[in-house]
Amino acid sequence: MKSKSAQKVKLTSYDDLFGTSEATTGEMITSVPLSLLRTFKGHPFRVVDDVKMQETVESVKKYGVLVPGIVRPHPEDGYEVVAGHRRWRACELAELEEMPVIIRNLDDDAATIIMVDTNIQREDILPSEKPTPIK
Repeated sequence: MKSKSAQKVKLTSYDDLFGTSEATTGEMITSVPLSLLRTFKGHPFRVVDDVKMQETVESVKKYGVLVPGIVRPHPEDGYEVVAGHRRWRACELAELEEMPVIIRNLDDDAATIIMVDTNIQREDILPSEKPTPIK
């Protein structure tokens, strides 16, 4: 037997409490077929199929891609991956067909800054991958 007072309780939705990413940034996460993704030109960071990649693949299989990649429209077709090359590779190895991304219209300078910023936090950057200071 249900209590009548319980029927009067109204719960606030998650989106009402915290908002949505679309409402706060104006950007939306969308899924893009892996076949439409292209490598960012001049991307200096290597994606290696090592133990860490296999851990990422297992995570993607179990939980999906938790953080979307950032892409920009490619001049010819598809999208150029600015941030998320490892996630893209993990999706390929996990045999997924799509990857969640945020599509941004970025010029070369803005795309390069995002690409470097998202990779500079990695612990295992090779000396050849480190950016040179601007003089």
